[in-house]
Amino acid sequence: MTAATLAEPSTILLVEDEQRLASLTAEYLRQKDFVVSIESHGDRATQRIIDEQPDLVILDIMLPGEDGYSICRKVREHYRGAILMFTAKDEDFEQIMGLEIGADDYLIKPVEPRLLLAHIKALLRRTPDAPGGAVPFDENPRQFGTLRVDPVTRRAALGDEVLDLSDAEWDLLWMLSTHVGEILSRDALLQALRGIDFDGLDRSIDARISRLRKKISDDPEQSERIKTVRGKGYMFCG
Repeated sequence: MTAATLAEPSTILLVEDEQRLASLTAEYLRQKDFVVSIESHGDRATQRIIDEQPDLVILDIMLPGEDGYSICRKVREHYRGAILMFTAKDEDFEQIMGLEIGADDYLIKPVEPRLLLAHIKALLRRTPDAPGGAVPFDENPRQFGTLRVDPVTRRAALGDEVLDLSDAEWDLLWMLSTHVGEILSRDALLQALRGIDFDGLDRSIDARISRLRKKISDDPEQSERIKTVRGKGYMFCG
């Protein structure tokens, strides 16, 4: 029996109130060997995510009872898995808002099934606790003044305070910290972290940088650790 046979399937909680869409999406993902549960009401979603700790949450924004933004904000401190948000409008502010409050990725409805599957697999590869997830780097911790980045535990700390980073924020910090003094373009960051090319419009990396700066006590206006290089990308200065 192979290791792939022994591996447990990844679990997904689909928070979606459109019954037909939820059923079709769940059926497709089950055919791809995922264990899928459905929650149609926003008021119940928060507690289910925290209690069940699925490997990944697909979270619609427009829900009865409580919207996806509120749910994402509430669970982020208590849930270490990946959050993929569904947005109904192709508008930057919705996407950026979701990423700034802790979502790891977003897709605009309606979603082509194979695209959804590709995003799910990319997110799960970044999640070390998920079946088939990424293996922690076998390297020594890196120290940048009071900031300590430990690839084995996938934790970062400022002095004695462990930072509350999502998996997406951790991956970004680790990539930046392993390229000290180098300019990393948005295209390079998107390719490494999300497996897609920069189309000139995607603002997910900018939102993630902004969120990370706040958590590592870096002033966005006069950034010391993460500098914006206009027209080129970002540079980690340590």
